[in-house]
Amino acid sequence: QVQLVESGGGLVQAGGSLRLSCAASRRTFIRYAMGWFRQAPGKEREFAAAISSNGGRTTYADSVKGRFTISRDGAENTVYLQMNSLKPEDTAVYYCAARVGRDVYTGQYDYWGQGTQVTVSS
Repeated sequence: QVQLVESGGGLVQAGGSLRLSCAASRRTFIRYAMGWFRQAPGKEREFAAAISSNGGRTTYADSVKGRFTISRDGAENTVYLQMNSLKPEDTAVYYCAARVGRDVYTGQYDYWGQGTQVTVSS
């Protein structure tokens, strides 16, 4: 099964940037579509960004489109989320997710990391 470990979270001022990383199992990484979700305390987890298994297609939630960029590096078995122009409402625990598939998906993921905290101050 795929193992996912997020890193790169932290505290940043509004308008700043962070780059999140998700390290995945090498033997299964190329088969999986990947996504990023986020969850604020007391709120439900919500979709943020997704990328196809070959990295050719991406999709974003309206709340992050134009500010966040998802990418993947097969050689490094890693998916990234570049987060620019951060807003206080971006504060959440960010989770990496994986599922078998070639396309991009906003839900129905099977594997999840444990999350990394992103806090944006105003």
